[in-house]
Formats: sequence, C-alpha cells, structure tokens
Amino acid sequence: MRYAAFCLLLLAPLFAQERSPDDLLKLPVPNAPRIAYGTDTLQFGELRVPAGRGPHPVVIIVHGGCWVARLGKLDDRAVALDLVRPIAADLTANGFATWNLEYRRLGNDGGGWPGTFQDIAAGADHLRQIAAKNHLDLTRVVAIGHSAGGHFALWLAARPKLPKSSELYVKDPLRLKGVVDLDGPGDLKATIPLQQRVCGAPVITQLMGGSPEERAQRYREGSPVEMLPLGVPQEIFAGRMFATQTPAYVEAAKRAGDTVNAAVAAQSGHFVFIDPGSSTWPQVVKAIRALTEPRR
Repeated sequence: MRYAAFCLLLLAPLFAQERSPDDLLKLPVPNAPRIAYGTDTLQFGELRVPAGRGPHPVVIIVHGGCWVARLGKLDDRAVALDLVRPIAADLTANGFATWNLEYRRLGNDGGGWPGTFQDIAAGADHLRQIAAKNHLDLTRVVAIGHSAGGHFALWLAARPKLPKSSELYVKDPLRLKGVVDLDGPGDLKATIPLQQRVCGAPVITQLMGGSPEERAQRYREGSPVEMLPLGVPQEIFAGRMFATQTPAYVEAAKRAGDTVNAAVAAQSGHFVFIDPGSSTWPQVVKAIRALTEPRR
C-alpha cells in the first residue's frame, strides 16, 4: 500500500446508531491469557494468538480513557483494556496476534509522568520476552490506540528518538512497522483547550506534571508532534473528537518527512473506531493489514 498525502473525508455518520461504551463492554469476547510485564497489578497485557504456526504479525493495542483510572460516571472498565477487548478478539480472528496493554493512569499509584509512559514502553518491549514461545513476528509490529491511547501509540513509534538524558529513555526500544491512531491526539499542547470539556479535568497538565511553559522538556519528550518525524507510516482515523486537530498534525508530520494517511469523518462518533460491528472498523483492519505486509 502506498501511503499518500492527507485525505480529508467529510462524511455523514458512518454508524447510524453508535454503540456506547456500555454496549461494547457487553459484547461476548473469548478469554485471553493475562501476562505481567512488571510487578504492579496494572502492569500486564492480554495476549491473543491466531491459529496457525506463524510467525504472526503483532498489534499492540493501547486503550484510551482521558489518561485516567476513573472518568465521571462511566464504568471503570470503559477506561481500561476491557473496552478494546472486542477489537482485540476481532483482529486475532483476522490473523493478527494482539497484545492488549493495561497500564497505570492518573488516579493510580505511579500514574502520570513518568510512570504511565514507562508502563506503555515496558509493555511494548515485553513482547521480546514472549515472542519465541508464541511465534510472534517482531519485524511486523504495529501499535494502535484509541483516544488517549492514540497519543501513546504515536509516542511508541517516536520513543527511539529520546535522548539518554530523558527519564523515559531505554536502550534499544522495540521498533514499530507502523501506527494506527483511532481518534486520538498527536499534539498534547493543542489538546489542552479541550481537556476540561472532554475529560472534565486538566488531565494533560496533570499527566505531564505542569503546563508546556512549566514542563517544556516533558512535552518535547512526550508529545508526538514535537518528536517528528516518527519514521514509520501512520494511519489516522478521526471523528468528532479530534477532527479539527488532525489536519494540523498531519501537515506537520508530512513536512517532517513522514508518510501519513488520514481519514477524518467529522460527524462520526468517538467509539465507532473500536466497534467491530461498525462500518468503520473494516477500514481500520485494512490499514493494519497493509502496515504489517512483509516488505517485498
């Protein structure tokens, strides 16, 4: 697949009656092994491996939820990996191994800077410890993330650029073949004006431990737009939540030399991107499949 310039699609709603987080949590999903990547109770992932001998391409899935452990009156599972279990199961049925990450968030001991970032990184790198036993192809690893998880998926691609002086630096991080951002922010600074309205709290400044003026280095090391070019192809799907922000990020990424394909459905709801029954989801699967194709 050739990764083209930005494509803006102003579409009618792609899913007539968008299913809510509660609806998605009720979908039947087969159980998956829980594997720890650290010692904290939230440092684990769920691994699903497709049938066959492999080696299998791998999709790292990072859930969203405003970077917090609890969000208003929502079921706590709606801001945890539970919400993306249906797409993990669907992707595995489509031939991908999936590594669905849980991690510490704001409200958890150790959540925020740097712990949340370190968890995402450690979870991704733990694939090296489980790859041989599970016949995983670590040359074909893609990260996908929804909402706040989209920010982390992009950041996973960027982190090989971190300086040794960074609190987030690790030697030889797992490198990705591509990224799929599902209605998530690539620019933390640009998202600050939305944080109170969308999340009900100043979650970005809480995550980073201060404003961009107070924590400039942290934003340089934690906000994908400030780490461009990421050096891998990026597929971006955006709906109402981040439709207005996506074009600016895409243009910045392209100017930096990255290849980006973006589809913005400005009237589309936030959860169609993680609903395996939506008309949007097959487009996401197609993008992931293209990113994980072996190089010819």
